[in-house]
Amino acid sequence: MTESTTPFEPQGTPSSPLSFPKYGSFWERFAAILIDIIILAVAGQFISRIFASPSPEEIREIMEGEGLGSALRASYFSTASKMTLLMQWLYFSLMHSSSWQATLGKRALGLKVTGMNGQRITFINATGRYFASYISTIILLIGYLMMLWDDKNQTLHDKLAKTLVVKSK
Repeated sequence: MTESTTPFEPQGTPSSPLSFPKYGSFWERFAAILIDIIILAVAGQFISRIFASPSPEEIREIMEGEGLGSALRASYFSTASKMTLLMQWLYFSLMHSSSWQATLGKRALGLKVTGMNGQRITFINATGRYFASYISTIILLIGYLMMLWDDKNQTLHDKLAKTLVVKSK
């Protein structure tokens, strides 16, 4: 399977205007992530109830708060946290590297994630972008706000992963 590359170079003929990519705005990206958060919250509740929920005996021990109950409670929350991280990583990385090049939220708003030349990104690149988003978050969200003064509306994790968020055609 070969990936097509469509460089983001000005294209046009003498009789037609040059075309440049239109970058996703702050508010479009914000709305897209809200949609994704809702989707992930619903999916997370469903998955954690199926795979990480304690048995009725474990629930009784947790509720009583005795000895083993606190260990089970810690184990349950640890498992749920790991599953949440795994689910979020796969959701963002698989969707951004798919032929859609977008999560459901970005797709709903007509956005897609590309490489710097407009090409589809790889799963490895999407994984790096996902984990780099934690850096954008832990520095008081400044990594996200960077897009407000960047000419290509890139966040810190976009810059680190060498990606763009552009309007779909």
